[in-house]
Parts: sequence; C-alpha cells; structure tokens
Amino acid sequence: MRIFDPETRAGSVFLDDGTEVPFDAAAFDAGPLRLLRSGQRVNIVMDGGLITYVTLSTFPVPG
Repeated sequence: MRIFDPETRAGSVFLDDGTEVPFDAAAFDAGPLRLLRSGQRVNIVMDGGLITYVTLSTFPVPG
C-alpha cells in the first residue's frame, strides 16, 4: 500500500510491477478494514483496471 487518507478512505497501491493504482472509498468500504498504514501488504480485486476491493494480505479475498 502506497498511501491512504482516512478522511476520504481513498488511497493507492503499488502493484508487483511497480505500477501505482488508485482506489476510492467504495473499494475500501467493500472490505472489512477500518484503516490502512503506508507500506502494508494488501490484496486487491480489480475489474476493468479499477480496484473494487481492498483488504490486508492476511485476509481472504471474496470469491
């Protein structure tokens, strides 16, 4: 996870290839989290190039 703003519940992540991808409050709210810290490893779900779900790497991703 690159950055997270707790006020807007939006942020961005770095993919394994170094690409930065933003996520909005809807993607954050879809998961079980209350807050994120910069540098945390996260799992994401993408649809059409947009992040739709964010959670910690230790939590399961919905199937």
